[in-house]
Parts: sequence; C-alpha cells; structure tokens
Amino acid sequence: MEKHRRTRFDMWLAGICVSRVFNGLVFMSYAAAIPVLQREWQMTGAQAGSISSGFQIGYAISLVFFSSLADRVSPKKVYLWSLFASGVCALGFALLARDFYSAMVLYTLVGLALGGTYTTGVMLIAHEFSERSRGMAVGFFIASTSCGYAVSLALSGLALPLGGYRLSFLVTCSGPLLGWLVASLTLRHTDVPAEGRREGERFVREVLKNREAMLLIWGYTFHNWELQGMWAWTPAFLSACLALNGAQDIYAAGSGARLTSMFHLMGLLASFSMGTLSDRWGRKRVMVAMAGISTACSFVFGWTIGLPLAIVMAIGAVYAFSSLGDSPVLSAALTESVKGSYLGAALGLRSLLGFGAAAIAPMVFGAILDWTNPGQKGAYTTWGWAFTALGVGGMGALMTMAKLKRN
Repeated sequence: MEKHRRTRFDMWLAGICVSRVFNGLVFMSYAAAIPVLQREWQMTGAQAGSISSGFQIGYAISLVFFSSLADRVSPKKVYLWSLFASGVCALGFALLARDFYSAMVLYTLVGLALGGTYTTGVMLIAHEFSERSRGMAVGFFIASTSCGYAVSLALSGLALPLGGYRLSFLVTCSGPLLGWLVASLTLRHTDVPAEGRREGERFVREVLKNREAMLLIWGYTFHNWELQGMWAWTPAFLSACLALNGAQDIYAAGSGARLTSMFHLMGLLASFSMGTLSDRWGRKRVMVAMAGISTACSFVFGWTIGLPLAIVMAIGAVYAFSSLGDSPVLSAALTESVKGSYLGAALGLRSLLGFGAAAIAPMVFGAILDWTNPGQKGAYTTWGWAFTALGVGGMGALMTMAKLKRN
C-alpha cells in the first residue's frame, strides 16, 4: 500500500547508497589510468576506447538479462548475487590485466557481472518508496554512484604515482565485495517479491507501444552516449591540459584523475538535488533544462584545452552537473510510466539501448582523437571535435525529452 511506503531518507536508503558507493569504485578503475596504460601497453586511442567499450557492451548485455530476470525471480536476489560476482571479477581484473588483450577480456567480464546492480537497485527503491518521494530516493542512489566514481578517481590519483596502474587497480577493484557485504546487511529484513504478470499483458503493448515509456528510453539512450563518453575520456583530457602546462606524464595522469573526481562530486550534487527538485517541479522541466545545458557544454568543453585551468574546471563543473542531473529523473519517470510487472523488462530494454550507445561512444571518441591528431599517439592536443560528437547525443536527448506530455 502506498501509505506504508517510505517517504524520506532513512537508514535503509543509506545502506543501499553506501553499497553503491563501494560498487562504483570499479567503474573508474580503467578510465583513470588511460594516459599511463596507453604508453605502457602501446595502445592507440581507438584501442584504449575499445576497452571501455567492451566493458559497456558487457554491462549492457547483462543489464538486459538481469533486469528481465528480476521480473521473474526477485530484484533483491539478483542485486545481491550480481554484487558478489562483480567483486570476484573486479579482483580478477586487478590481478591479471597486464596488456590490451587481457584487459579487454577481463574488464568486459566485470561489465557482465555488474549488470544486476543498477536497474535492480532502482526496482528495490520503486518498491519501497512512494511516487511523491521517488525522485529523491533514486537521486540519492545515483548520487552514490557519482560518489563512488569520485572516490575511485581520487584513490587512483593517489595510487598511480605511488605504485602505477597495478596498485591503482587493486585499491579500486576491492570496492564491489565491500558493497556486497553492506547490501547483504541492509536487505536482510527486506522482502521484495517478483511482480506477477496478468493474463493478456504483453511486452509489446506495455512497453513498446507505451509512448511515454519509449520516449524516456530513447532519451536515456542519447543521454548515455554523451555521459559515458565524457566520463571515459575526461581524466585523459585533464591530463592533457596539465601536460601542456609542463606536468610530467605520470603526475599529469594522477592529477587528471583527482581533478575529474571533483566533477563526479558535482554529479553527486546534481543527482540528489535534481531528483528531489523533480518531485516538486515536475520531471519534464528538470530533464529538458539539464539536457540543454549539458549539450552546450559538450560543444564547448573540448575546445578549452590550452586555456587557464580555472576556466577549464569551471566549464567542466557545469558539464558534470548538467550531464548527470537528468539521470535520476529519467529513472524515476520510467518507474511511473510502466506497470510493475514489466518494469524490469522496460529497464532492460533501456539498458540495452542506453549502454549499447555508451559502449560505442568511448571508441568513437578515441577514433576521432586519432583522426584529428595524426601521429600523436596518446599526446593529443585537439579535443574539440571528439567532445562535439558527444554533443550530438545531447541534442537527441533534448529533443526527445521535449516531446514528453507529462510534467
């Protein structure tokens, strides 16, 4: 019953968020080390981007599988088992990835294991929280992801100069098992049964022919192209900015990771503030505003290389805030647009399209870097065109969200 559901931040949500912070550490393990790995593993920009893409492809595939499974089994069971598998695979990546090929395989396996830790978390929150406070709850959940990314980058920034990528990987890849432990304790008294499906309900009618749901799914797809491409390459971009100012390679990489962690803190602020604001002002208004600002930033950010670092960081902070600000709102709106019995399936389709786009974006970004910086393997000075390609996705998100009927 709606009146029995949670309506405010409490210890249950805090536990889910802490678990998500630990789990988020592994998402940035590789991105933080790209400048170092390109030199040590002799990778082109396209190869470096393809490892991120392999991770995203694995993540997209597993999101579809685990989301659909949660409709039939239980979001709680899928969430916990996926967390545990992620922990095992992450440690395998940290200990065994030593060149392009091993990293491609092992980081893809990490992505495959992680797929049950996101949409099932949204489903758990949708089950526990009322609609009038769901934007807030999902916002805190996604803000926790940003917090995990920020902590991961900060730890990487400290570890890279001390012990190279090996120490950095080991520190950040220990997070998912800690997340599993916290989640197990938090959910031990929470019962979340699978939603039953009624006779006559079909995926085509409940999802594919649901106009609002499909607009939200396509909006998320375009949003993810921009967001994941930006996340994958921003540490390397800031490292390039620092290198132009005379920083040595390994210290530029570490400093770039630490500076990017500040952007993820902006994403943290955006997630819970915009999720809460959408409960009051309406989902559409917030989504359109955030998509418009982030698109403008995509078209500007890459061209700031060579400008004073303060200007780069100021624009980057706005970019980080706006590019993630619509994420919790998109998730909360979808839970309100689809029947509970098909929510997992809808989230699965969204994940397939969204993270499919996210898988392609870093590779396309890297290929554009190679194309616009001929003969400069890893030492790129032209970044504007690559970031502009991300802005195309932002424009798609903006136009899609503008077509929504709901407020």
